[in-house]
Amino acid sequence: MAGSGAAHLHLGKLNLSILRDFYRREFLECIDKCTGTKALVWDDGLTGPFGLIAEASMLKEQHEVERMFRLEASGLPSSNVQNIIFITRPRLHLMDIIAQCLLNEEMKGGFVRKEFYLVFVPRKSLLCEKKLKEQGVYGSFASVEEFNLGLIPFDSDLLSMEVEEAYRECYLENDFTSMFFAAQSLMTLQALYGTIPYIYGKGDCAKQVVDMMRRMKMEMGGVEPQITPQIDNLLIIDRTVDLLTPLLSQLTYEGLIDEVFNITNTSVKLPPEKFVTAEDKKNSKEESISEPKKFILNSADELYAELRDKNFNAVGVIVSRKAKTITAEYDERHSAKTVGEMKQFVSKLPHLQAVRTSLGIHTSIAELIKDYTDSDEFLDSLRCQQELINGIDTDKVNPYIEDCIARQESLTKVLRLLCIQSMCNDGLKPKILEYYKREIIQTYGFEHLVTLSNLEKSGFLRPHSARTYQVVRKTMRLIVEDINEQTPTDIAYVYSGYAPLSVRLAQTLARPGWRSITEVLNLLPGPKVEEVQQIPMGLRKRSMRNLDFISFLQKAV
Repeated sequence: MAGSGAAHLHLGKLNLSILRDFYRREFLECIDKCTGTKALVWDDGLTGPFGLIAEASMLKEQHEVERMFRLEASGLPSSNVQNIIFITRPRLHLMDIIAQCLLNEEMKGGFVRKEFYLVFVPRKSLLCEKKLKEQGVYGSFASVEEFNLGLIPFDSDLLSMEVEEAYRECYLENDFTSMFFAAQSLMTLQALYGTIPYIYGKGDCAKQVVDMMRRMKMEMGGVEPQITPQIDNLLIIDRTVDLLTPLLSQLTYEGLIDEVFNITNTSVKLPPEKFVTAEDKKNSKEESISEPKKFILNSADELYAELRDKNFNAVGVIVSRKAKTITAEYDERHSAKTVGEMKQFVSKLPHLQAVRTSLGIHTSIAELIKDYTDSDEFLDSLRCQQELINGIDTDKVNPYIEDCIARQESLTKVLRLLCIQSMCNDGLKPKILEYYKREIIQTYGFEHLVTLSNLEKSGFLRPHSARTYQVVRKTMRLIVEDINEQTPTDIAYVYSGYAPLSVRLAQTLARPGWRSITEVLNLLPGPKVEEVQQIPMGLRKRSMRNLDFISFLQKAV
């Protein structure tokens, strides 16, 4: 479990440490129901999210947690704890592993009698409980609980539920359970930060969430949080409204780190070569030096907070400027003549050392990213994307995509480009779509018939239909020429000339309002939602700010 280090969560417009503390308190109450020493057995998909709300050190020092294990089919390591708590998502294949662990423990026996507990996150599942009963182990649990972990604070301006398969569940499996969790999480948010006066949404799932929130509010029987609203507006956008944006290559510093190395729960693992010093080589074993280096990336790091949203082309200038500033501040020690001046410099020293360490790390990360962005593979792919979003030859077989298939490049890359072409052309002509399918199946294997079918069912690949992309692109100014990447004045800088539709919708809602783009909203999938929640007179604020909180439903597959 990673450390949660939440000092930065209060730095945004909303103090998200309140939400983090709420989940931490609830979780600790959940595990403290078991008296005595404990071992926590973690579903691997939950260690990252829980690491953001409760540090492993705190669990061990204050809550009698002696051991932590990964949930694995090989079983549990030996331990002398009194309680073993399984913390898992409601997944059927995980129930098989838990059942095997329990059967293994019973066979081992031992002098210390163990109690077993099961905690489902975010909710219990009847199917999972039935599975455990079929395996004959359900009765082994002293209790079966649920812990509703909803929107997790990742940074001072970012919350995520980390429900990675939500889009697949909704549009391939017709399972909208994740929308209930989303509604429940937003209700928790209102309980902590006050009722949100204005809720807007676009898309079928957005409407579902707002409808469920309305029902949940009615079920509360008029009991509402007596808190002055800290969030004035909530905008919920269904992922289907803007499928194009997550397919494009991200060009900000944080986006490129995620693109190349995959940021997971605010941490990233990087190749060690750039971060190993001569001293490390001398004092460490060769195996430990070759292991990936793990770094936490959040706004607690001042330099990262400054760099994260910058276009990568602007990063070098900022890093260079910061290096000169640090050097100048270190040089101040030479001009310090009095005891007071020396004392002042010494008091600044820990901060200067932390900034210099951070500077070294981000200089190395930037070098790794630059190696990637300077490669022909990246530049050719980016060029292809830019041509497609500008509507250039989108109605023909794309030579670059064709070449990628012929060279057997990553199937993910090929499908990503193919879906971008489909989006920018409002679907592909049947003849062209069939050609691409045939080439992919012959090159990558017949098993990918299912992959292509799923992309069609979920709306990423589709036959050509009425032209809406060009109208939306022009009306919403999605393409911006001559963008200034160093000192940007338009959100299009994040994709070097393309403004995400979802962001344009948020900007238009803030000013002048969605009535000005009724034609565009009618072209986009799903209904428009507007909900006004009444606030008691005594809790109303004198003035309302602009849009405060934006929720995007579902991650793209």
